Amino acid sequence: MPRSLNITTRINGHYVVLGLFVALYMTVFSGMAFAAGNLEFLMYAGTMVLFIGLVAWMHRRVGFSMLTLSLLAAWGFVHMAGGTVNVGADDDGVALVLYSFRPFEQLPKYDQVVHTFGFFCATLAAWEALRAAVRPLGTLRPTFGPISAAVLIGLGLGALNELIEFAATEILPDTNVGGYRNTGWDLVSNTIGALAAGLLIRFRTPSELNAEGR
Repeated sequence: MPRSLNITTRINGHYVVLGLFVALYMTVFSGMAFAAGNLEFLMYAGTMVLFIGLVAWMHRRVGFSMLTLSLLAAWGFVHMAGGTVNVGADDDGVALVLYSFRPFEQLPKYDQVVHTFGFFCATLAAWEALRAAVRPLGTLRPTFGPISAAVLIGLGLGALNELIEFAATEILPDTNVGGYRNTGWDLVSNTIGALAAGLLIRFRTPSELNAEGR
């Protein structure tokens, strides 16, 4: 079998496995949210379906790297787990989900870690989308200006996430979103993740950023 055909088969196999992984955790966690009567996270699950469709649509045009697709899939997993997996109850006996988990007072919450990781992934995806938009393909160099654009896109996506959370507080009678302080820490976490992605983009070579595996 020609080498190029071998590579294509392997990549297509990875896409299938990744798609099955996403479908499986979306089904399991959505079922858990439904069984628990968790209307807030059912709303988020619906939003996730829209974003998964958007990523798939963009991938057909951008050709995201397998690394970026895998990171986005992992982000979806930890996000869905965060809103559905119970980790005990508070002092009033109200059930707490993983998003509220903080092993020690001095450490960030699970929620903040997921925000940092998530918008790290989103910024990498933004960079690949920007590179795909420039002709000839791959000529966009990882300099300050383009990287800043990718970071700002990541931060804009983070702000969109906060708008979705705000909408949940307006639509649903009870949510686990938190108040203004929580929103502030979410934005800080988004910024850390986006800047970390910017540094990774800057110090990786163009060949590494466009490694075979699309």
